[in-house]
Amino acid sequence: MRAIIAGGTGFIGRELVRELREHGWDILILSRNPGKVAAVFEKGGVIGMPWDNGGWSDVLGPDTAIVNLAGENIAGGRWTRKRKRRILESRLKAGERIIQAVEQAGVAPGVLIQASAVGYYGPCGTTLIDEYAESGSGFLADVARRWEASTSILEKKGTRRCIIRTGMVLGHGGALPRMLPPFKYYLGGPPGTGLQGVSWIHIKDEVRAIRFLMENPETRGPYNLCAPNPANFNKFAHILGTILNRPYKTPVPPFALRLLFGQMADEVLLSGQFALPERLTKAGFTFRFPDLAEALRGVLR
Repeated sequence: MRAIIAGGTGFIGRELVRELREHGWDILILSRNPGKVAAVFEKGGVIGMPWDNGGWSDVLGPDTAIVNLAGENIAGGRWTRKRKRRILESRLKAGERIIQAVEQAGVAPGVLIQASAVGYYGPCGTTLIDEYAESGSGFLADVARRWEASTSILEKKGTRRCIIRTGMVLGHGGALPRMLPPFKYYLGGPPGTGLQGVSWIHIKDEVRAIRFLMENPETRGPYNLCAPNPANFNKFAHILGTILNRPYKTPVPPFALRLLFGQMADEVLLSGQFALPERLTKAGFTFRFPDLAEALRGVLR
């Protein structure tokens, strides 16, 4: 079995590589800097290949899985017009390059795992949502819709395609490390009211779920990759503060977040989703970390 991973040196990509290697997959990582791939994974059988030389299309075939995780981080700072364009274009260009490689090879991969996010649903208040909910409004929802659509043509070529709408991934990367400094300085607390939903998943369950979808031919379509017990931010801050033995009741005023982050504050920090992994659990996937406190302890200890 061969996996071609776009975005394989990122937070989720690195853990996915480890998961797949432990289960016998051959791995090729698409990168603008193949030398970085060798440095990150110390070679070890992981091959780095440039995005644009077209050579990787030679390894495509029915026994090949493509995992498209490529895309610029949405939470790296204030959303200027230029940055929003980079966020969108980085995702669309990755899809375009995958389609071009498939057309060049003349043979489609057996399965494609297409990254997305629970931001697809837009701000949802306190409503519980599953994969059958409609897409919402806002910049993130628009990006997610177009990101998902960027590789949809492969389904017409016979490729089984799964879309992974991921929530907040808990691990040594992503959003969690950025939350820790305020707690360590006794200033931890929720953004705004704290009533907004946090759809979270432990990094180990994230990569296990991706491999589950890669290896199970009955799966296709959208899947929410988040634990079955979403929480609001008040509860999240409470549990995190308790584990760190720090206070957790210092809310960050919305006006301060909007001043610092602009539109990103409203779409990422002050709103959220209570998403459920309905289709994933029905397909037979079992979570190792369904409990938020256990998941946070597992990451932080």
